[in-house]
Amino acid sequence: MLQLALMLIAALSIVMTTPLSTAKATSTAEENREETPDSGIGAPAPDFSGVDVDGRTRKLSDFRGKTVVLEWTNHECPFVRKLYDTDTMQNLQKEATSKGIVWLTISSSAEGKQGFTRPEEAKSVMARENSHETARILDSDGMIGKLYGATNTPQMFVINGEGTLVYAGAIDDKPSVSHSTVRDANNYVKAALDDLSAGRAVKISTSKPYGCGIKY
Repeated sequence: MLQLALMLIAALSIVMTTPLSTAKATSTAEENREETPDSGIGAPAPDFSGVDVDGRTRKLSDFRGKTVVLEWTNHECPFVRKLYDTDTMQNLQKEATSKGIVWLTISSSAEGKQGFTRPEEAKSVMARENSHETARILDSDGMIGKLYGATNTPQMFVINGEGTLVYAGAIDDKPSVSHSTVRDANNYVKAALDDLSAGRAVKISTSKPYGCGIKY
């Protein structure tokens, strides 16, 4: 009994002498790790191979030396619709591709789930939206999406000419389906591309993605 009492006193002493600020810092760090998972920024972007709507195989490594944007999409998602109905996404695609940037739009919706399209239907969606991507890849088995840890539509990744991932996250800072929010949104992807074009390091390299969950 005496030994047990001594052990309890020692344990209480340790708890009472642990600084409160240290305990709070540990708790905050754990929360941040949960909310901001490893994004892979600064590391080589995972290579992948996927088939586009024209049946052409597209490999990330084929575009080495060029800036590449990856856009995860689901044309039925209201967050995606906000960007396409206001021409926000198309205008950014057009601006980027006119400068030689490669823009790959990827659909990882599984067959039978929201956003899934076969090639001909995907082409109809592209024509209706007047999109300006370099290619649209159909990733219905989810291999590319899971390789990148993509969780939402829209979700964006920017890769520089050396093949390094320099941005990952949301397209902007307005996690809303309201069309009016695009007017004063801070577009992270445009900012990242502008930084790269100017030879600067990307100032904002990560953000929390928002939108519809990808329908794997």
